[in-house]
Parts: sequence; structure tokens; C-alpha cells
Amino acid sequence: METVYVEIRAAEGGDDAKLLVREMVGVYAAFAKKNGLDGDIIDDRPGQMVLEFSGTGATALFSRESGGHRWQRIPPTEKRGRVHTSTVTVAVMSPPPELPTLNPADLHEELYRKAAGNGGQNNNKVATACRLTHIPSGLRVECCSERSQKTNRERAMNLLISKLHTLHQDKVNNERAGDRKAQVGSGMRGDKIRTYRVQDDRATDHRTNKKTSLEKIMRGGLEALF
Repeated sequence: METVYVEIRAAEGGDDAKLLVREMVGVYAAFAKKNGLDGDIIDDRPGQMVLEFSGTGATALFSRESGGHRWQRIPPTEKRGRVHTSTVTVAVMSPPPELPTLNPADLHEELYRKAAGNGGQNNNKVATACRLTHIPSGLRVECCSERSQKTNRERAMNLLISKLHTLHQDKVNNERAGDRKAQVGSGMRGDKIRTYRVQDDRATDHRTNKKTSLEKIMRGGLEALF
């Protein structure tokens, strides 16, 4: 059983980029289901979400997704019918084969309550969500997917270790700048691996030069671009 973490962040495009983060969550959830993977949202913040997928071949299936994803569309909030260009960045991380134990002195932990409904009227009565900060690197993760404080802490710890593992690999390989920015790109509109044009119902992968229907992509058909 393999586990992979997919982090999606809003880049350029303001509010529309934040909306597109959730669009990408839908794409990846459909792709994972189509390939028999189990998935869950473990971190949900405005403009940033982290998904956890597990199952056979999870790492290989998502290995092509790291980078900038450019969307061209008329946002739901656009009143004049203008096409906007927005970008989100995707980082894919896998935990090391054996999870190391982090020094407790290097960690800062916060437990908090996560609103479950509109307006926050359904706040949990107990602080079960967990936020972990790795003090030496400044990396911070959150997990609020479970009702159990213990489970959220464990999942947050695994995500943090996976991020640190990716950071370490980048430095060892000397292929990137030493942080996640090198993997996902700058997020600028010209820095992209893929473009989705809603008005043309077209998705283009700029590495393989393959094109397919955006509707197919939204149903989880990412393999058409591989």
C-alpha cells in the first residue's frame, strides 16, 4: 500500500485561483477513484488544500502532477464576461519508506477547533484539529479531517515528515532550490506544465504536447495527457 500527498495552492489570479484549488481537488478525486485509490482531504485552508491518496501505484499515478497548472476561463464572479487567466501550483510528496522520529524540541504543536458548517455554527466542542510547525525549517502542516485528536496528530506528523523528506531529497540531488517552490514553479502565468481552456473545452500538457477534452479531465481522465 502506497501513500502520496498532493498539495494544491492558489498562485496568480486572486479569488479565482482559490476557487480553482477546489476544481483541482475534484479532478484528482475523480482520477483517484477511477484508479482504485482511497482519498481524503487532510488540510483545508483558503487557497490551499492537501489531499492524501493511498493504494497500489499511488506514487506513479500522481508523479506527473507537480508544477504550475494554468486555467483560462470566465470566473463565476466575473460580471462582464471576460476570460481570466489564473494558476494553481501542485506539489506531490511521498513519505520515506521508514518514518523517522522527529525531535520533540523541534516541533510546535497547536490544537484547535475546526468549523464544520457555514458561519462556523457547527464548531467541534473539543479542539481536535492539529497544526504542527517544524521550527528549524519553518514548515507548517495542519490536519482537521478526523474527529479524533490522536488521528489528526498522527496524520499531520506523517505529512510533515513527508515534506521534510522531499526537502532533504531536493538538497541531496541538488536539482532544485531546496524548497517546494522549485518543484511547483513560481506560479507565474508563464511557468506551467498544463493549460486548461474552459471556453474551448481543451486541456493541453506542455511536456507531452498532448491535448484532450477538459470535460474528460474533469471526470478523472488525466491519463489522456500522459
